[in-house]
Amino acid sequence: MDDLSFQFFIPLMIFMIPVIAMLGGFVYLIVRTVLRNRVRELEIRERIAMIERGMVPAPEVDPRGFERAMARHATVVLRQAPTRSRSAGVIFRGMGAALMFLIGFAGGEPGAAIGVGGALIIIGLAFFLNGLMSGGRDLQTVERYVQPPPIPPAANTPAASQPEQRLD
Repeated sequence: MDDLSFQFFIPLMIFMIPVIAMLGGFVYLIVRTVLRNRVRELEIRERIAMIERGMVPAPEVDPRGFERAMARHATVVLRQAPTRSRSAGVIFRGMGAALMFLIGFAGGEPGAAIGVGGALIIIGLAFFLNGLMSGGRDLQTVERYVQPPPIPPAANTPAASQPEQRLD
């Protein structure tokens, strides 16, 4: 290899390695999504086939996981807006103070610092006061999911062990 092609090849490879890595990542994500959709489609077809044959499919593959997921979403907090407004107010006031110090000391413009930082502090104060005036406790919960009653054991009962009697 001569020096001219070598000087062109190295900078090209420096930029091509990250580009190829990103393309490979995108291809991996696309293939993974397509395969996951295919598996889900096969699960749905299996469930439909069971229903067509008269079998009752299980509600979920992992019933305990289903119960855990439902318990996680069992209660809903109705009003979270006051808490969010108070949090936003504190964040805006902090950002305003930070910008005031940054512009005032680093930029050497105390007038601009008070203008920009003060505006954000006033916005933060408005958010904070809005959160305080929006109401009292915001942790009112509502039950969304009630667990089903447990299934009685059928194998241990005396009636299940007796043969079926026909009355013709």
